[in-house]
Amino acid sequence: MTAQHLRGLRIPRWVAAVAWPLQLLLLYVLAPAILANLGMRYGWQGAQPGPGNAAGVLLLAPGLLGLGWVAYRHLVTSPRAAKVPPFAPDYLLTEGAYGWSRNPMYVAGITTWIGWSVYYGSPCVMAGAALATAVIAGVAVPYEERSLEARFGGAYVCYKESAPRWLKVPRRPR
Repeated sequence: MTAQHLRGLRIPRWVAAVAWPLQLLLLYVLAPAILANLGMRYGWQGAQPGPGNAAGVLLLAPGLLGLGWVAYRHLVTSPRAAKVPPFAPDYLLTEGAYGWSRNPMYVAGITTWIGWSVYYGSPCVMAGAALATAVIAGVAVPYEERSLEARFGGAYVCYKESAPRWLKVPRRPR
């Protein structure tokens, strides 16, 4: 099947409900584990992570929870049949995690990769995190923003003005 054929393809929402968790498992759990086995692991004592490595869990927990939260929001918001490839959805999410960031899935994914690199103490996983961040920031986000602005026009422009690209930092009241 060619890329042109895929553009018009629609899949039922239940397929996405099965495919997304598998995709998240592969990209955010299995891939870092494979990379961690390609090189040195710093901080590990035998087959156990050292105390410094365990700090990676402090990034893994919010990263993985964020991925799950955003995937869930997409699944409940998406139409009954989702368009393939899903690079700019047919709907505009602006609430929940999308009120804190225009790209919460990317923020959660990068956080997860950095968490794994700390946990594994692995330069290979950190290199994977750096490569993923570069591709996301340099290619995926600009492409998606152009696509969403073309599709939703003024609604997306207003949303861009209200939500930061990466992460809204709460300010202390004065």
